[in-house]
Amino acid sequence: CAYIIQERPTMSNLSAPAGVEYAEAREHEVRKVRKVMIDGNLTANSQTSEGGISARVFNKGYWGFASIPAMNQKSAEKVAKKAADNASAMCRFGERPRLELTGAGYVGEHGYNGRPPMSQKESMDVMEGVNDLCKTRYPDLKSTSIMLHEESHQKKFNTSTGGDGLNVINRAAVYLMMTAEDKNGQPVELMEAISSKGNLADLELSMGKLEPILDDLHGHLQAKCNAVPARGGDHKIVLSPELSGMLAHEAMGHPCEADLVLGGAVTGNLVGKSVASELITMMDLANSYNGEELMIPVYADDEGSESIDVILIENGILRNFMTSRETAAKLGIQPTGNARAYTFNDEPLVRMRNTAILPGSSKLEDMIAGIENGYYLMKTGNGQADSTTEFMFGITLAYEIRNGKLGSAINDTTVSGTAINMLKTVDAVSDDMHWECNGYCGKKQPMVVSSGGPAIRAVAHLGGE
Repeated sequence: CAYIIQERPTMSNLSAPAGVEYAEAREHEVRKVRKVMIDGNLTANSQTSEGGISARVFNKGYWGFASIPAMNQKSAEKVAKKAADNASAMCRFGERPRLELTGAGYVGEHGYNGRPPMSQKESMDVMEGVNDLCKTRYPDLKSTSIMLHEESHQKKFNTSTGGDGLNVINRAAVYLMMTAEDKNGQPVELMEAISSKGNLADLELSMGKLEPILDDLHGHLQAKCNAVPARGGDHKIVLSPELSGMLAHEAMGHPCEADLVLGGAVTGNLVGKSVASELITMMDLANSYNGEELMIPVYADDEGSESIDVILIENGILRNFMTSRETAAKLGIQPTGNARAYTFNDEPLVRMRNTAILPGSSKLEDMIAGIENGYYLMKTGNGQADSTTEFMFGITLAYEIRNGKLGSAINDTTVSGTAINMLKTVDAVSDDMHWECNGYCGKKQPMVVSSGGPAIRAVAHLGGE
């Protein structure tokens, strides 16, 4: 079972080899389950597992890394020696200025205590139930797809600074996709994703829960089949919580990762300066929010540093960055426990965990009512941004706002701009909070993350016909 901590040989406490300043080891296993049904036909049904041990050492400003797809004490000793040899080889390029890696080692174990995973029959019943309902209730559909996905990361770490612990992260997602035809006979698609920490059983996928979600999805799809073009240019918009979460992650989160800051991100010279409306407070949260564990709970990162909450923007002012041990030392700030690796043979990079703009005090309906002529942007299919905070997101569901009320759906479009400039125009933030963990963050390697937020009202640029 992917959701029970496996008993394995305990890695011995590390002491840095002679002449090496710091060492760490990680035993890491990733398990995935993926099932896809298209129009009642099962097209994918896979279960995968990969794991191994990696080691890193730091010496004279250089890292040495090694990994092996095995999990035993002998393998741990082998990769530790290889990592030390690799660091020693790098030192031949010349000694770098001394850098003192800061931060104590975290000690603790954090497993997973959720529901037993779904059986094969139970998951098939869910997919068949969705397909049968869509076939009978929505005869206009040309195609219906459903995908079930589970992912489990179990990481055991050990460091020469005394770190010794276990982190387990499980997440699950269901993707529902409907396809119809518009008035010109062209295909129109729309997808809804449901996600949570844990496994599929934690999502409670009863038909009683899924039916209203499917009804809403079909209603929006029908509206898209009669969509009108967007008017290109700058407009007053309301971003749904889903989109504000993507904006927080892509456009402002990445430029606040310390390795990108050291690489020249525009945020490097903006600490203590205004980068958003005073209504905007944005955080990268380690493991909990309002007393509840978040979707991607990280108690210690893959360098064995304790993961702490990071206030990135406070009332519009840029405050801090997410760091690893090395980037924290270079910037002269505290390690925040953001160094994470996706598989055992990946080196830890500065990565987000649970990134969100925090709720405000406005009601969504009032935010829409306050716009005479604008748009409500609800769903996105993709997004990209760079270290200048420039971004462009594809919009797959949006509605016109006319005289404070929702009007026609619009064709797929884009929203773009510079996040700093856009966030400075925010004049309302809703009082609700939405979290999701159905996608991956890409930065040399994928990473499981969650993003969230309230709805925000601002001015942004939309693409037109």
